[in-house]
Amino acid sequence: MRLDKFLKVSRLIKRRTLAKEVADQGRIQVNGLQAKASSTVKEGDELVIRFGQRIVTISVDRLQETTRKEEAAMMYTILKEEKVGSAE
Repeated sequence: MRLDKFLKVSRLIKRRTLAKEVADQGRIQVNGLQAKASSTVKEGDELVIRFGQRIVTISVDRLQETTRKEEAAMMYTILKEEKVGSAE
């Protein structure tokens, strides 16, 4: 499954266009490598996503083409969540 589609279906990012922008800005890594919106995501992959001042590390548990809001959180597990200072 494409990275941007996974982020939208899992509801980590609300819109696919926004997921594409975040990936194109270099703020997402898949298994330690810089990822593009078109990168393929598989079950077991580890994603590191930078949301502003937060870095969230998740593990992909399940891939689904569509999902209900209540089930979206079952598609991934949050491994780590950390705040980043504004001075980098």
